Parts: sequence; C-alpha cells; structure tokens
Amino acid sequence: MDHSVWSVSARDVAVIAHGGELGGLRQAFPDAPRPWLDLSTGINPVPYPVPTIEASAWLRLPEASGVAALREAAAGAYGAPDAGHVVPAPGTQILIETLPRLVAPTEVAILGPTYAEHAAAWRRAGHAVREVSAPDGIGTARVAVIVDPNNPDGRTLPLAERRDLAGVMRARGGLLLADEAFADLEPVESLCPHAGPGLVVLRSFGKTYGLAGLRLGFAVADPDTAARIAAALGPWAVSGPALAIGTAALSDAAWREEASGARGADADRLDRMILRGGGCLVGGTRLFRTADFPDGAGLYRRLAEAGIAVRRFAERPERLRFGLPPDKDAWCRLSRVLK
Repeated sequence: MDHSVWSVSARDVAVIAHGGELGGLRQAFPDAPRPWLDLSTGINPVPYPVPTIEASAWLRLPEASGVAALREAAAGAYGAPDAGHVVPAPGTQILIETLPRLVAPTEVAILGPTYAEHAAAWRRAGHAVREVSAPDGIGTARVAVIVDPNNPDGRTLPLAERRDLAGVMRARGGLLLADEAFADLEPVESLCPHAGPGLVVLRSFGKTYGLAGLRLGFAVADPDTAARIAAALGPWAVSGPALAIGTAALSDAAWREEASGARGADADRLDRMILRGGGCLVGGTRLFRTADFPDGAGLYRRLAEAGIAVRRFAERPERLRFGLPPDKDAWCRLSRVLK
C-alpha cells in the first residue's frame, strides 16, 4: 500500500446521541411504566455467560500475554490470516474515531444511508465526506466506507463485489473501511480472511455477545496498518477483564452457532409481530429489525408511553428500528402496543 494516505493528527471529539440513552425519554415520559424496556439498540439480549475472572485481572495492568491470547482468539473467530492482522480496542467506536485521524485529509465516500458516526468522525478529522447510494458512486474518492450488514436496513453486498472494491482502493493507494459490526450471527461472508493493504475491517464484540458495557472491538488489517492503529490507541488499550472475557467468548464457536440460530428465530418472530402491527419491513439483522409505519411518530410516542424505547430517525419519521426483547414478559409488553 502507498502509505502516503496515512498521517497523524488530533481532533476534538463531539458527542452524538445514540440508542441506549434513556435519560431524555425518562424526562419526556415521566409516567411511563418502570423499568423501561430498551429496544433502541442492536445488542444481543441474551448475553454470553461471563466466566469467573481472576482477581489479578482487576489489580494489574494488562499483560502482553493476555493481549496475544485475545488476538489469537479473535483471528480464529473472524477468520483473519493470523493474530498479526488483529488490533483489539476499547470498543468499535474508538476505532471509528481513530482511523480518520490517521489519514491525510482527503475525499471520503460513504455507502449510505448508514450508521451516522462514520460520516461524523471523518468530517471531524477534516475530510470531505459525501454519501453515495451505490458502490459505483464512489468515483475517485481515496477512502470508501461500507457497513455490511448495513445498519439500519441490513443491506449486504456480495463478497466478490466487496473484494473488488478493496482492490480498486488499494490500486489507488487508498483505503476501504468495512464495518462488519453485525456480521457475527449473519449468514454473510466476511472480508476478514482477505485482509491486506488498503483494507481495514471493523468487528464489534459487545453487540454479538450482549456485553456492550465491556467496551471491546477489533480492527483487522494488514500487519503494518494494524501496527499503526495499535500505536494510535496506545498501551493498555483493553482492560484485563475485557482480555479475559473476550478470549473466552471468542473461543466459544458453539455458543456463537447456538446464538445465531436462536436470534434468527427471534428476528422472525419480531417480523411477524411488526407485520401484524401494520408495519412494512425494511430489513435488518438477527439483532434488530427496521420497519416503516403509516404513523411512525405516533407509534413511537405510544411505545414510549408504555415504557418501551425504540430507535427513530429524524429524517424518516415513519421509520423505527426494534431490538430484540429479552424475555417472555418483554415480548408480551411489546405485542400489546403493536396490536
């Protein structure tokens, strides 16, 4: 890769609201039943059973051996060529913020509509950002960003098309950033096994394993680029408990397979419930479903009055995104409103 695309700079970080922040809803709907049912995020509602953690993980700085074990486990789980291609980070969001600061200001094309933080992060780092509706709209941009499976509609591109795009960006000395945060439980082929110059793949741990508070994510890239990202994150980027839990969970292929089947069945059940409630399905993944409703704004309010938080979209008031309910009571609670 022509590393002239890379440079280092520092930028201020702006705070952008996301799903999972219930403070505003609690204030706006003080009479809503408690506790709130938070369906505003795409996080697995059935978390990985956290193993017992040795006390030393809390008392000592993370050790290199723990980082190496996590990288090995992640390489195996994601199909990366080897551990040298893997960079652990304290959540995928910090990688979304960090990567634009390692690239000299340039033109960035983002396949959208998609997760808004990508555009926001590249703009904060001084890049010229535009959204395109199809890969052929990327044009001469030096950086292309795709989210696959996409959030919030679940759109995916064939692996061959994504590999071709990575090749185009590599040939021009640029970068393809592929965010695969929701790929773990999906029947899609990852770009991780094809990691090489000009390609960075992001993978999220917290969404799949239902442990978002752990703050763990990964970048998969060629070893040189991986080293640049790791240097930007600095030492001890991932906590000792996160190293231990992440290594155990990523090594548990049987749990992932079972979770994929169970969450797929949940997603089908939620689709049926949405359709019975008058919604028109847009798409999604096995961790969230997105639909349009004739009165999306009104439904959002009715859900909030019932103490149920879902994700809405300011530019598309008819559109709502639903995470998966965690248990029977939650399913019944949602069903009562949708009926």
